[in-house]
Parts: sequence; structure tokens; C-alpha cells
Amino acid sequence: MCGITGWVAFDRDLGSAGDGGDVQRTIDAMTATLSCRGPDDSGTWRRGHAALGHRRLAVIDLPGGRQPMVLETDDGPLVITYSGETYTFEALRSELRSRGHRFGTDSDTEVVLHGYLEWGDGVAERLTGMYAFAVWDGRRGRERLVLVRDRLGVKPLYVRRTADGVLYGSEPKAVLAHPDTPRRVTLDGLRELFAFTKAPGWALWEGLEEVLPGHVVTVDRDGLHDRAYWRLTAQEHTDDTPATVARVRELMTGIVSEQLVADVPRCVLLSGGLDSSAVTGLAAARLREQGERLRTFAVDFVGQEEHFVPDAMRATPDAPYVRDVARLVGSAHEDIVLDAETLSDPDVRRRVVTARDIPAGLGDMDASLFLLFKAIREHSTVALSGESADEVFGGYAWFHDEEAVSADTFPWMAAVRRMGGDRSGFLRQDLRDALDLPGYVDAQYRTALAEVDPLPGEDARTARMREVSHLHLTRFVRMLLDRKDRMSMAVGLEVRVPFCDHRLVEYVYNAPWALKTYDGREKSLLRAATRHALPDSVAERVKSPYPSTQDPRYAASLQQQVKGLLAEPDAEVFALVDRGALERALDADPAGLDQGGRQALEKALDLQTWIEEYQPELDLTGSD
Repeated sequence: MCGITGWVAFDRDLGSAGDGGDVQRTIDAMTATLSCRGPDDSGTWRRGHAALGHRRLAVIDLPGGRQPMVLETDDGPLVITYSGETYTFEALRSELRSRGHRFGTDSDTEVVLHGYLEWGDGVAERLTGMYAFAVWDGRRGRERLVLVRDRLGVKPLYVRRTADGVLYGSEPKAVLAHPDTPRRVTLDGLRELFAFTKAPGWALWEGLEEVLPGHVVTVDRDGLHDRAYWRLTAQEHTDDTPATVARVRELMTGIVSEQLVADVPRCVLLSGGLDSSAVTGLAAARLREQGERLRTFAVDFVGQEEHFVPDAMRATPDAPYVRDVARLVGSAHEDIVLDAETLSDPDVRRRVVTARDIPAGLGDMDASLFLLFKAIREHSTVALSGESADEVFGGYAWFHDEEAVSADTFPWMAAVRRMGGDRSGFLRQDLRDALDLPGYVDAQYRTALAEVDPLPGEDARTARMREVSHLHLTRFVRMLLDRKDRMSMAVGLEVRVPFCDHRLVEYVYNAPWALKTYDGREKSLLRAATRHALPDSVAERVKSPYPSTQDPRYAASLQQQVKGLLAEPDAEVFALVDRGALERALDADPAGLDQGGRQALEKALDLQTWIEEYQPELDLTGSD
């Protein structure tokens, strides 16, 4: 895993030594912003119209995978900066060797570079993995930049068009480091921040775009060209229940085995839920075959198990189930136990906000994920995760809530609204009016629905659940993948997501809903396919989301910090946030503070931290 960035300018020679060092200083600054993503090495390359930067987290072929990687041809250079992993690179390398290619390293990056030489941007269709990479094709007469992002959007990639080319980077901060990049945020950017719909291409900052998952972006003298090389499509599913379960088992076993390949220590993130436990069981079995013992890690909070109170989202604490799994598979397990003081630490919040480049406002759930990854990084460089299984197999409660499924909006938003959630209730009323979030969400929902490829002959129920699945796999999952990537790469930890393998996603997406719930439960196919690797307690456990602390001392700490914020009459955050909403949250007993009040505190503190760190130019007038 790594961080990539670059600058292409077709009206300028970025490789010239006569630029006074400005170009090198700029590409160095852009590259330096990604140092957390790649703590092991740094490199830049510039020639002609391109300047590329790379930060490396060494995972495969530690001495041989340095970047930018250059392949000199008779017509000019091909240069790659690569982030991610291609899990099937060994088979691809064998195919390329049969076509006459020679390799000087054992890295997957070199395989992708030679794949581009052989197939051009068609190499994207041949890759299986999680990746975001850039190839500068400097061959005479065809100079161009090619940007490629993996199918599900596991690895991030952003681009900003300029007058004569583009700037790009793994994270917005890399592009923002270029002196010509404005830091303007308009209402259009803020709408998505508070709407929770993951609009395709959204990047908060005006002029910045996210390269879409499953897309190739080509930049040449004629401009920017976007091509989709993959999308979810409807196909008839002909396997019966036993064959489908067997196929899911086969896919999961093979995918986990592929994703364990690394030249560095590996582990699994274990929550005690079905998803992470399935990955844990399969990974442990594979490593036992190789004579190795799996390491597992879980996050917990001081006193959480002893004082746990069931709520609308979580019926049980994680810890007992984690112990059951670790005992069954014999993993070397460690709990990362966090206290309220650490979770609410302003320095941790600052690390989280700068890692994400946005004030996400997820509070302790972001902080705990960051701290979990930070602790794991002391022992492992690669971690496998159960992320995305709920989107693939239909695990969230609202998949099984008829009112949420039939609502004329995103099902997760219908479920949250019914529970009284309002992600914008803490904002100033004039800003809420200007944002018109209900109208924005509705427009996004219509756009998302229009992308669903229907299957002729499906009954109404099956067709609707296909829509619901599509919404989750093209919208909801991208929010969680971005969060996972930013929190892990902020500490130089590579987190792999077996459930995002496109072969599994395509197969399960096309299984009818009745088959996905054939035993009357959520995630029936996954449970049956991995039942042999699970303890009974986990196999029967009801879905429980990522944990959140119930310690009232956490809420009390937030209240004290917001009290200090309210005492600052010129705090810029109050251009966005309603003072009254915060004051009401301060009046509540920390032990009885409802979720809306706690979120208001978390979001306000995140926003203030973001303003301090990024100094955005906020345009709240409604103009674009």
C-alpha cells in the first residue's frame, strides 16, 4: 500500500532544470503530505510534461518495489506510481512472460507496468485486487496520463483539472499542497458532507473530483476522458441453494488465501460478528496449513462488557464472541482497550480529521478505529477485515425492515429518520435552508436508482431488493471503505477487504433475495458457507454494528470541550453551527445524553478542528 501524487502540464516543461527548483519543491511537498501512507520510502520522477511522486509502504518484494518505477522503451518512458495490491499478479506475470516480457523484481507493481505496455489501459480489466495507480505514458506522439481505480473503490484517488493538465493524489491533501489549488468549499460540497449519500465523484473541495471506482481516466492534450471498465450488471442466477452455498465457500476460501500473500506480518481484525469471524476462521485454517499461527485484534472500551446496555443498534457486546472465535481457531489474540479520555483527546481528533480531510463527525467510532489501527501497526503491516459483507450479503437491519425497503429513498436514511436521527440538526437554520438536504437526497436517490440494470422477468420484490443491493454496493459501501482506508493508512497499516473481491460481489449480487435469506435470517449464504469455521455463538449472533462507547465520561469530556468552544465569540465554526443546539447538548446529563446531542458535540468539534487545520474558504451564498 502506498500514496501516489502527480502533476501533468502539457503547456510546460516540468522536467526543466531551469525552473528554479519550483517544480521539484512542489512535487516534494505534494508527496510529503502522503508520508503516513508510505512510511518506508519516498521517490519522485519528472521529465517533460510530468512530475510524479510516491510514498511507499513495503509489503511485497521489499527491496525491489521502489517507485516511481520506470520502463524505458525505444519511444520514451512508461512510469508508474501504484497504490494497493494486485492479488493475482503471479498468474499475470506468467502470462506476460509467455508474451516475451522480462522482469527485474518480484513486485506486483512491475507486473502492472508491463501489463500496461502489453494491453494499454485495457490492463485494468485483467487486474484482481484493490488499487489506484497512475501511468505516465511518455512515448512520442502519445503522451498521456492514465489513472485507474479498482472496481469497488477500496483505494482512493482524486484529480483536479487545470488549464493545461491535471493534478492528482491518493488524498485531497496532496492536491491541496499545490500552490495553485484553491481551498474553496461551496454549498454543493457541504450538501454531501451532511447528506450521507456518497455522490459519485464528490470530494468536498470545489474543483476536486474523485476518480470513480471501476473507471479509467485518461488525460492528454485534448482534455480528460473517462471510461468505465466495470460496473454491476444483472445476470440470471441458475445455481440452486446447495450449489450457491458451495460456490460462496469456494470463492471465500480462495480469496482469503490470495489476500494473505505478503512479505510482512499479517493479522485479522476480529469483532466477534459473522463477517470478521468468517475471515478469521478461513485465514487461520490457511495459515495452519503453512505452519503459522494467525494473529487477531479487537477493539473494546474500558468497562463496556460489564456495564453494557442494549440499544436500538446493538443487542450484545462484542467481547464474549471475540473470545469464542479466538479460542476456536487458536489465534494469538489481543484486545485493544480504550478509555474515554483517549477517545475524546483533541489531538486524536486532529489526527482523524487530517487523515480524512473532511470533518466526518463520527466521533468515537472514527477515533477508536484510528487507535485500533495504530496499536495493530506495532505488530503487523497487513490486516484482513470483514468490511463490506453486510452490503454484499444483505446484513443490515434495514434490509429486513419492510418500511425502510419500501421507502422512496435510500433505505439506510429511512431507518435513521425513523429512529429520530438528523445529521444536520446542529447546523444553523439559514444554512439548513440553503442546503435543502431533503431535495438533494431525493435527487441523489433518483440518480442512483437510474443506474440499476434490471433483469427482465424478476418479480417486484426481487427487483426491489436488487435495487437495494445496488444502492449499498455503489453508494453506502464507498463511505465505509473511504473511512477504513483513511484511518488505516494514517498509521501505515494496509487493510485488505476480501468481501470486496469483484468475483464474489458479482456472484452474490445476482443471487435472488429469496436465496440470500433462504433460512429466514440475514446473510444466509455467508453463514452457511462459512459455518464450518465458526463457533455456534457467532453463527447464531444477530448483526451488531461497529461498537461505540457507552461510557458517560466520553460525553462529559465532549461537553467540556464544546463549553470552551462556546466561550470563543469569534470561533469560525459558528458560521455553520447553531449555538443553541450545542447549548442544549451541554444542559443534558452526560449519562442521559441522547445520540443526537452527542453527535452535535462531535460534529461541531470536528468542524472546528477542520477549519483550524485546512483554513477553507467557505462560500455559503449558493453560487457555484
